[in-house]
Amino acid sequence: MAVPAATVKPAPTGTERSFGEDEIIVSKTDARGRLFYANDVFCKVGLYSEQELAGQPHSIVRHPDMPRCVFQLLWETIAAGREIFAYVKNMAKNGDHYWVFAHVTPSYGRDGQIDGYHSSRRRPDRAALAQIEPLYRRLLEAENAAPDRKQGQAAGYALLHGILAERGQSYEEFVFSLDAGAGRSPRPGIAA
Repeated sequence: MAVPAATVKPAPTGTERSFGEDEIIVSKTDARGRLFYANDVFCKVGLYSEQELAGQPHSIVRHPDMPRCVFQLLWETIAAGREIFAYVKNMAKNGDHYWVFAHVTPSYGRDGQIDGYHSSRRRPDRAALAQIEPLYRRLLEAENAAPDRKQGQAAGYALLHGILAERGQSYEEFVFSLDAGAGRSPRPGIAA
């Protein structure tokens, strides 16, 4: 069976893509993380058409440099009905990468149950990325050193929580401290 073109993962190129300070990447998924909306900025930066993204898992833009444990934390948080802010390295259709500062929130149906997720992503501050990139490399190394993916993800997750405990911060507090340290508010519309 042939794999749809949109799901074939390219090799990372090492080339970084960017988007404007005033641009926001927006996407909406169902409860399983399948895309049903991607704005024009998402399509432009990711080099996908809306048709290519429709129905695909949001992980279509997952870069292999991203530790799986960060996504585990993200999914646990939003599945529990809470918002999360996170730094994420994504991959465009051609293998280029782009960093985002993501704000992911659950969406609710009329029955009050989570029926999907909404993500708004803006361009992150380079000073914050200078702190995130070494952390993510360390988490990825822990994941890759394990004998299998499941154990690796558990090792990365334990390391992440150990690092946060050492700092006396939750992941959210850590992320906000990086953005605030860069001189801007982590929450859009709130002064630093």
